[in-house]
Amino acid sequence: MERHAALIRALAMKAKGAKLKSDGAALGDERLKAEGRRWAEAGRAVQAGAKVPRH
Repeated sequence: MERHAALIRALAMKAKGAKLKSDGAALGDERLKAEGRRWAEAGRAVQAGAKVPRH
């Protein structure tokens, strides 16, 4: 269950990143776009860590 929660958290982080990047692009705000990239990258890192097979 712990892995499932990590995957859900990663997907939420990636979605927040996508929204921030989109809002930043619509408003022409580089700070928002950069923050969105950071959130999306953090989500990808969490997702990659959650997908590591456990033995």
